[in-house]
Amino acid sequence: MTNDLTTDAGYVSANKFGETLCGDRVVIESNDDNTLLVLADGLGSGVKANILSTLTSRIIATMISGGMPIDACVETIAATLPVCKERGVAYSTFTVIHILNNETARIIQFDNPDTIVLRDGARWEYPVTTRTVSGKTIHESTFPVKEHDVFIAMSDGAPYAGLGDAFNYGWTRENIIDFAEANYQEGNSAKYIASNIVDECVRLYGGAPGDDTTVAAVRIRRRHPVNLMIGPPSTKDQDVRMMNLFFSKQGEKIVCGGTTSKLAANYLGQQVIPTLDYPDPEIPPISKIKGVDLTTEGVVTVSKVLTIAEKFLDGSDADMDWTNHHDGASLIAQALIERATDINFFVGKAINPAHQNPDLPITFGIKIQLIDSLAKCLEKIGKKIKVSYF
Repeated sequence: MTNDLTTDAGYVSANKFGETLCGDRVVIESNDDNTLLVLADGLGSGVKANILSTLTSRIIATMISGGMPIDACVETIAATLPVCKERGVAYSTFTVIHILNNETARIIQFDNPDTIVLRDGARWEYPVTTRTVSGKTIHESTFPVKEHDVFIAMSDGAPYAGLGDAFNYGWTRENIIDFAEANYQEGNSAKYIASNIVDECVRLYGGAPGDDTTVAAVRIRRRHPVNLMIGPPSTKDQDVRMMNLFFSKQGEKIVCGGTTSKLAANYLGQQVIPTLDYPDPEIPPISKIKGVDLTTEGVVTVSKVLTIAEKFLDGSDADMDWTNHHDGASLIAQALIERATDINFFVGKAINPAHQNPDLPITFGIKIQLIDSLAKCLEKIGKKIKVSYF
């Protein structure tokens, strides 16, 4: 790791009104300190556009990840994509944002609206060189990144939002920059930034988008570790070892479960102080322990966190209302999804007698399954995960 910077990438799409498939496609790949985002916009809409954009995004992502030059990518796409009989052209426009070693940004653009870069929350004019590859005009940019840089790529459904409807001339790129600047907050995730812009596009379209509309964002940020402990160890002699490892870790500390909270409080020489706040009647209230950032109930709360994470991952959580809620599950989700870059799970394998009650829909192993599912989901979102069992 060359520095303590990392990337956060996300996107949101709104289908053209009446279409079940989106003609835009985004591929995001992260490994070590490199992040690659490809946004492709297929010609037209519906099934044909979906196929074109899927082929384009996957070909470009595979070739660039393999170190191939952009010339080869463009030539391969031109040779691979079928020709549209109506228009006599065969292509999907695309934008590539490639962050290398968390130090350098490379942007490659063909016929999509120009990528927006915010630096410290304000528009930043980045260097662009233009050349022709296989008859296509390609714009390329390379420059060092800084903490808090935000990259916003979009399909042409975004700057044309409301064309002939709410606005006679659509929502221009300049309008989108103004909107992004006005809504910029340092802690907002990439997906939140993208979602905010797409929501405004859909509003300008009067709720019926006239074109597939996709916004993808990449954010440069510092690494932020979060540590979550749930369940006591399988044997008492591991209590101190588990607490030593948990509290020696840098970053936020979250403790889930009644027994686990008591162990943590005893270790710290503190008390568990319950609260009676019920922001969500379905989620047990949180408690407080001095030295712990967040203390919650266990299985019920974490089950809700998993639901939030799954909806976030599959894009079905359009409003992301949990980002403003204060129940235990929402607070954990904010830490894991919004703030964390690295997540360490400390999972005790002791059997909870309450979970053996045949009247309860909880069986032994539910805690392990929950954390396993949550860890896999968060990893797909782009978090670096480590799970330790005790």
